[in-house]
Amino acid sequence: MPRMTAARAAVEVLRAEGVTDAFGVPGAAINPFYAALRDSGAIEHVLTRHVEGASHMAEGYSRAKAGNIGVCIGTSGPAGTDMVTGLYSASADSVPILCITGQAPVARLHKEDFQAVDIESIAGPVTKLAMTVREAAQVPGAVSKAFQLMRSGRPGPVLIDLPVDVQQTEIEFDPDTYAPLPVHRPAASRAQIEKAMAMLAAAQRPLIVSGGGVVQAEASALLVEFAELVGAPVVPTLMGWGSIPDDHPLMAGMAGLQTAHRYANASLLASDFVLGIGNRWANRHTGGLEKYRQGRSFVHVDIEPTQIGRIFAPDYGIVSDAHAALTRFVEVARVWRDAGRLPDRTAWADSCRARKQTMQRRTHFDTVPIKPQRVYEEMNRAFGAETRYVSTIGLSQIAAAQFLHVYRPRHWINAGQAGPLGWTVPAALGVCRAAPEATVVALSGDYDFQFMLEELAVGAQFNLPYLHVVVNNSYLGLIRQAQRGFDMDYCVQLSYENINSPGIGSYGVDHVKVAEGLGCKAIRVSEPADLLPALEEAKKLMATHQVPVLVEVILEPVTNIAMGTELDNTVEFEELAGNPKHAPTAILPLA
Repeated sequence: MPRMTAARAAVEVLRAEGVTDAFGVPGAAINPFYAALRDSGAIEHVLTRHVEGASHMAEGYSRAKAGNIGVCIGTSGPAGTDMVTGLYSASADSVPILCITGQAPVARLHKEDFQAVDIESIAGPVTKLAMTVREAAQVPGAVSKAFQLMRSGRPGPVLIDLPVDVQQTEIEFDPDTYAPLPVHRPAASRAQIEKAMAMLAAAQRPLIVSGGGVVQAEASALLVEFAELVGAPVVPTLMGWGSIPDDHPLMAGMAGLQTAHRYANASLLASDFVLGIGNRWANRHTGGLEKYRQGRSFVHVDIEPTQIGRIFAPDYGIVSDAHAALTRFVEVARVWRDAGRLPDRTAWADSCRARKQTMQRRTHFDTVPIKPQRVYEEMNRAFGAETRYVSTIGLSQIAAAQFLHVYRPRHWINAGQAGPLGWTVPAALGVCRAAPEATVVALSGDYDFQFMLEELAVGAQFNLPYLHVVVNNSYLGLIRQAQRGFDMDYCVQLSYENINSPGIGSYGVDHVKVAEGLGCKAIRVSEPADLLPALEEAKKLMATHQVPVLVEVILEPVTNIAMGTELDNTVEFEELAGNPKHAPTAILPLA
């Protein structure tokens, strides 16, 4: 039997499980693993500037391509705690990433050794498994179990913590005979699908809600085929955006609050049946549940058994992987169509399309400073259907969901539930690493951009070109909005006079100089007519220099304060339903 260090055995399991890239920062307690990584030569390493950045790069890497498992590596103590935010984000959005940390020697775990922290307990609530491996012979099995868990059921992250002496201990392990553990994904039965189909067929105005589980399961083509067979319009969630092309006749828009369309809310109000597949009924999609549920029945299909009934009790629940469920839905729908058992939904689908055509928000403004709506209008002109957008949180992301167009699964890559500031730069770099042929466009407000902008240096060093649009209003609009209930405007001043940056005025940080100082290229835009030429120039700079390119757009400082004080989509639902007492809750002004 071959003998090797436990660290080398862990690397061999990674290689056998298909890992080709890893993101991280070396350090004393993880150096034996790094030595094994070097000796193997099978896995390329991207050196990050912050360990949290490594975890978000791993997220972007996993989200960008089916089957990918992003791997992030750090030493003991703060490296592990820094990566907890990435683990939380991955767990919240059902993204598989593997975090590997070093640790103090086993005999010193309870002695408050330097940078010895109980990362197993800290990371446990935001992972499918967090394990400090105390016996060297357990290392291959622990890493193998990590991959099985990440791929089984609802995907999610795992943390494996390796004490430095465990890494260095020799064990017997034969990588040539290694085989991955079997993966379990529940599948709907024919009887379950036929019951759900009977409920759908009995409805007059059915909708399909497509969640991130459809994208994760690579089931988007099946979703579109099923929708076409039954004639039901589709409302994707934010995580499911791209599961049906934006220009498909049955794409009815996104419902809910913030990242939503008025026409989708109106169509949801008009529906009498909703089939949710691979979705969580997250509150940004549902808003107030009483209004959301009123007058319609629900079927919920999800891979995680405890997700059924977590937010509200559906009329019928099915535990199934989205691909398996949609495969059966398509099979049954074909049979029922040929037997004449599916009603004609043409009039219902036409009414949803009519709303989509008549309830659009205005985007074309020529005012200076630039209004954000114009930014997204020009982005739609500059970037095609193959563009992959990356964003995390804030008014920039909300407006992007209202105005941008997405046509493919995994082409809207977003930290949906956690939404950590700073996520966008490293996640975009992870996407670039996973899909080097793709045009990657990131979108941030100025504060998200400032949180982890040091990771731009990673893009310059490792030739990871992407285009980063920063809409800069120096305003912290969402934070200001949240303070309204407290009757204050406190600690939210980002702008200041930068005497070293003529022309910046009171917008504070000179992002152009910072980006260029990190080895990237940058352009600043302050006139609407210059937006499209700047985006086209940025594409050329990416191609020529193979580094990240920043396009900073100077917005009017108060544009985004023109939003409603009530962030509950029942307000917009009531307004659209004919109740004039409330103004629309559109995040951006309608005119």
